[in-house]
Amino acid sequence: MSYLENLESAGLFDRSVPRYTSYPTAPHFHDGVGRKQFDGWLKSLDTAHPVSIYVHIPFCERLCWFCACRTQGVSSLSPVQAYLNTLLAEIAMFKAARPKGLKLGRLHFGGGSPTILTPDMIDTLIAAIRDAIDFDDTYEFSVEIDPTACSDEKLGAFARGGMNRASIGVQDFNEKVQAAIGRPQGYDLTRKTVESLRKYGINSINIDMVYGLPYQDLEALINTTRQVITLTPDRVALFGYAHVPWMAKRQKMISEDSLPGAYERFAQAERAAKMFSEAGLTAIGIDHFAVPTDSLAIASQNGHLRRNFQGYTDDRCTALIGLGASSISRFPQGFTQNNAATVNYSKSIASGNWSASRGFSLGLEDRMRSRAIEMLMCDFQMDLDALTAEFGDFTKSLFSDCRQVSETFPNFTTFDGNVLKINPEGRPLTRIIATVFDTYTTSEAKHSRAI
Repeated sequence: MSYLENLESAGLFDRSVPRYTSYPTAPHFHDGVGRKQFDGWLKSLDTAHPVSIYVHIPFCERLCWFCACRTQGVSSLSPVQAYLNTLLAEIAMFKAARPKGLKLGRLHFGGGSPTILTPDMIDTLIAAIRDAIDFDDTYEFSVEIDPTACSDEKLGAFARGGMNRASIGVQDFNEKVQAAIGRPQGYDLTRKTVESLRKYGINSINIDMVYGLPYQDLEALINTTRQVITLTPDRVALFGYAHVPWMAKRQKMISEDSLPGAYERFAQAERAAKMFSEAGLTAIGIDHFAVPTDSLAIASQNGHLRRNFQGYTDDRCTALIGLGASSISRFPQGFTQNNAATVNYSKSIASGNWSASRGFSLGLEDRMRSRAIEMLMCDFQMDLDALTAEFGDFTKSLFSDCRQVSETFPNFTTFDGNVLKINPEGRPLTRIIATVFDTYTTSEAKHSRAI
């Protein structure tokens, strides 16, 4: 069989599987874990280790039809200001509850569009966070930037507050594709935003691209990739469009007939990856790229690459605190997620209660399998000796799973009894292979396509 035929027989072109930004995945969170666990886990954090904080801004001036994030469109700043007031109250609660001496290692503003905030709002929010927790000397502060909802003054406010990394959504520069996803954003505007960021000393810049979009063909993807390369980003994230209209109602605006097929999606992903490699970027995991001197590339080389809800990261903090509606927190003991609906989130905080409404408490086997899957997703190999050293006898069940993988995917993996490796030609199957180690029932309807 040919290479594509082997990939097809392995399920690449018809399977829907998790992205494994967590384990267990978010669909398995439940209301048996919530504010009580959040409060206890927060207060028990070890101050010897800095924490990450994620701040969710769930508003956009426009709603992109392809997006499946928890966001809402607004035509005025009144709901944004009201939400900011709630965030400030939550931050004050965090300050009062956190262990003394805790430090912040990573800060990320996501959305939605954090750039919907005015400069005064940005100053106020960052000042509240800085008052609530001391920043570690080696902190990283990243912000998701929407060039169409941005200004030089806003970028200046973020830079003044300590932002040192920015992520810009591009998706595709083709006008027909942009019209189909409700996201007009020209190359020149994006270039000017990059130039403004660098003027403020923000030299670490990530660009997000998406393949598999409506009316997107190989030529459109190639042209966008060329344009992105001219922006000389430090990192690029190349995501496959996840068409999940049963979850994201706005995606019903996109006709399924306009979407490229599975083979076309694969060709787009492969061609863009080749172009980024030829431009000098290093492939990171299944869908990221970085210049060799970037910390993400260095982490990949050193075996320190990690995976969380933002994708691949070199963040080694032991806990992630999610602030804002729908934000997910990750503690050593498990996950919690705030109320997704802004109104319910605001009611909880206004009453003086945490907003965590669902989550998952991790057992030792969960933590072991989480790390095993992360190894595959980050390093394309699973070191059973290292896992045994950390988790003991709990790793015994992984040996039979590894044998099953080597028997099911003989053309794409090798297993010597201690290390399971995904061969380079098998890397498109990484998410499918990872499902073998997932002991929870997974409905394919809940997840995106494998390619």
